[in-house]
Amino acid sequence: MGARKFSWGSSDRKSAEQAGRGLLGKMGQRQAPASPATSSKDALLLLQNFEESGRGWFWSIDAEGRITYLSESICEKLGAERDALLGKEFVELFLKPDTSEDRQRTLPWVLMRQSKFDDLALQAADVEDEIWWAVSGRPYHHANGDFAGYRGSGADITEQRRASKDNDRLATYDPLTGLLNRHRMGKLLESTLSAFQLQRRACSIMLIDLDRFKQVNDTLGHPAGDALLKQVAERLIKVVGDREKVSRLGGDEFQIILQDEDDRGILGEMADKIIKSLSHPYSIDGSRCIIGASVGIAVSPFDGQSSEDLIRNADLALYAAKGGGRGRFRFYSSDLLQAAEDRRILEEDLRDALDRDEIWLSYQPVVNAQTNIVTGFEALIRWNHPERGNISPALFIPIAEETNQIGALGEWALRKACDDAAKWPGKMKVAVNVSPIQFANEALPKIIKEALSTSGLAPGRLELEITESVFLQDSDDTDSMFQRLKDIGVRLALDDFGTGYSSLGYLKTAPFDKIKIDQSFVRGATEPGSRNGAIISAIVALANALGMETTAEGIESLDQLDLVRELCVSHVQGYVYSQPVANDVLLEKCEEGKWEITPTGPAVQRSDRQTMYRKIGAIHDDHYYNIVLRNVSQSGALIEGIVDVPLGTKFVIDFGDGQLAVSSVVRSEGAQQGVEFEERLVNDGNGGLCTSRRVSPYMMAAAGVPMTSLPPGYYDDVERPSGKKGLPTFSTVSDWKAG
Repeated sequence: MGARKFSWGSSDRKSAEQAGRGLLGKMGQRQAPASPATSSKDALLLLQNFEESGRGWFWSIDAEGRITYLSESICEKLGAERDALLGKEFVELFLKPDTSEDRQRTLPWVLMRQSKFDDLALQAADVEDEIWWAVSGRPYHHANGDFAGYRGSGADITEQRRASKDNDRLATYDPLTGLLNRHRMGKLLESTLSAFQLQRRACSIMLIDLDRFKQVNDTLGHPAGDALLKQVAERLIKVVGDREKVSRLGGDEFQIILQDEDDRGILGEMADKIIKSLSHPYSIDGSRCIIGASVGIAVSPFDGQSSEDLIRNADLALYAAKGGGRGRFRFYSSDLLQAAEDRRILEEDLRDALDRDEIWLSYQPVVNAQTNIVTGFEALIRWNHPERGNISPALFIPIAEETNQIGALGEWALRKACDDAAKWPGKMKVAVNVSPIQFANEALPKIIKEALSTSGLAPGRLELEITESVFLQDSDDTDSMFQRLKDIGVRLALDDFGTGYSSLGYLKTAPFDKIKIDQSFVRGATEPGSRNGAIISAIVALANALGMETTAEGIESLDQLDLVRELCVSHVQGYVYSQPVANDVLLEKCEEGKWEITPTGPAVQRSDRQTMYRKIGAIHDDHYYNIVLRNVSQSGALIEGIVDVPLGTKFVIDFGDGQLAVSSVVRSEGAQQGVEFEERLVNDGNGGLCTSRRVSPYMMAAAGVPMTSLPPGYYDDVERPSGKKGLPTFSTVSDWKAG
C-alpha cells in the first residue's frame, strides 16, 4: 500500500481456526453453559456451516493490512486459491472507488481510523462479472493494548446493487431510447449554468422536434413509431458524439446540451447535420418512411442565464424554425416574440388575400441554354399586402401549408396560369408548382382538366413541378396519381432534385419529362475545390439516360452559366437572364412570338447580398455612431450615416445581441461606406446572416457600448469605463443636416 499515515503495530498472524474463534467468541458466550472445549467446537461448526451456505463470508487482517484469514467461498468467486491470497493486502481485493464518491467511505480511510465500520459497499477487483459485497469489520488488539488488526464479515449485495442501478437508470434515462430523460437533462442544465455563470462560460442548447412523425404513428402504428424514435436517438448520438449530451424530453422532442460552445458557425453546421441525418429514409419492419426535423438554438448567457429562460428562448427559436417551413434551424434572437406576433397577423390576413385580389402571379423565363431563346415560364405566386407590400413566398407559403390554405391558393394559381398562358403567342409552356398536399388530393386531375378546358390551353403546354416529398411514403396511390396526370397529357417536372432523400428507384416508374437541378448545387459550383460540378454532371447524365430534359435554377453569374452549358444542361432559369416579370411585361416581350435574352450579370459568382433598411451601430475609437445597414453579405456590407470616411478606416459593426464584426472601409462616397468584414458572417438558419460568435455582454458593457443597445439583465457587476472621451472622428448625417 506504499507509505502509510499510520502504524499498524506488530504482525500477529492467526490461523483460520483462531480467526473463527475470535469472530464467534461472543456468540459462544451467549450459548447455554458448556465446557470451553465444547463451546469452541460448536462455534467452529457454526462458522463452517454459515460459510458453506454462501450467505456470507469472514476475513481477518493483521496490523499491516495483510490477509490472515479468508473464507473459501470468496476465494472461489475471486478465482484464486486461499493460500495465494493469504498475506496479500486486503484492499487489493477491491476496486478503487469513483473519485466522485465520499472519500470518507473508502476502505483505506476506514481502516486507517482503526474503528469499527458496517456495510461498506465494495466492488471485487480482477473478476469477469461485476460482484459487490457489503463488508463490515471490527478492530482487535493485543493483551498490551496495541492494535493487532481487523476481523470482519461480508455479504453479497450484487443483486441489490443491480436493482438499485436499474431504478436509478429508470429515474435518469429514457427507457425507450436510452438517452437522458427530461428530469436528468434539467438537472444537468441547471448545474452547468450555475457553474458556468460564475466562470462566465458559454453553454448552448438545441431543441429538436420531428416533422411528420405523427403520420408514421397513424399509418404504421405505435410500435413502428417507437422503433423510429430509437433510430433517431442513434443518429443524434452519432452527430453529437456523446450520448450524455442528448436527451429525449418526451414524444418526438429531443434536447442537446453543448458546454463551452457559442460559435454559431459550428452550431449551425451541427444543426444542419442533424436535420440532414434525421431526414434520411428509415426502414421500419420492412416499410420505408421519411420524416424531417426542425431545430431551435439558444446560447447562454446571451439568450438567458437560467435554465427556464434558455429553454423558453430555444423553444421560441424552434417555433420560428417550424413556422419558417420546417426542416431548418433558427437561433434565438430578441425579435422572435415580435416575429411570432407578426406571423399570427399574417396568417389572419392571408385568409382574405384571395378575396381581396392581393394574390397575383409573376413569370420567370425558362431559357434554352444554347440559343438564349425563352421556351417557357415558371408561374410564381406573389402576395401584395396592403400595408406591408410584397410578402416573400418563403414566409407566406409555409403559413398557407400549416393553416390548410395551400389547396385554395394552389388551385387559384393553376387556373390563373392556364388562363394567362393560353393568351401567350407561340407555344411557350407554363410551369406551375404542385404542393404535396395538392398532389394527395384525389380531385387534382379533375381540377387540372377543368383549368385546361376553361382556358383552352393545350395539355402539352402545362408543366406540373412536383418535389421529391410526394414520395415520402411508398404508396400505390402515388403511382396511380402519376398515371392519371399523364393520361391528361400534361408534362411533369421533378423540382428541387437532390435536396430530398428519396430513393432514385421512383425514377424508373414516375413519368417525369424534366429534372430541375436545385440552385444549392449551382451556388459555389465554380469555386475551387467544389464538387457541385461533378454532381450536376451526374444529374445530367442520369436525365439523358432516362430521356428527360434538365433545367438549372438560380443562375446569376456568367461563370455559372458557362459551367452549366459545358455540362450540357438543356435549360436555364435565373437572374442571369431575367427576374420574374408580370404577365403584361411578358406579353410585350413576346409580342413577335419569341423572346431571345442576352445573358447579363456579374462575371463571377459573388456572395449573396441582402437588401434592407435596418438601424445598427458602428464603433470607432471611443465613439458609438448610429447608422443604417442598407445591404449585407457574408463578406461585407453597405452602411449609411457617417460622412466622408477615408478608405481603410476600421469600424466595429454592432448588429445587436452581442454581434460585433470588425471591418475595414473599402469604398466610400458621401454618407455611404462599403465595408469588408475580417471574418465572414454565417448562415442564421432562416436565410439571413449572423456573426459566428457574439461578444460577452460583460465585455460590451465594459467597452462602453451604450446600455440601450445591450440586452437587459447582465451588467450590474460590470465596471464601466471611466475617463473623459475624445471628440468624435466623423460627423453623422444628422450632424451634417443640422449644420
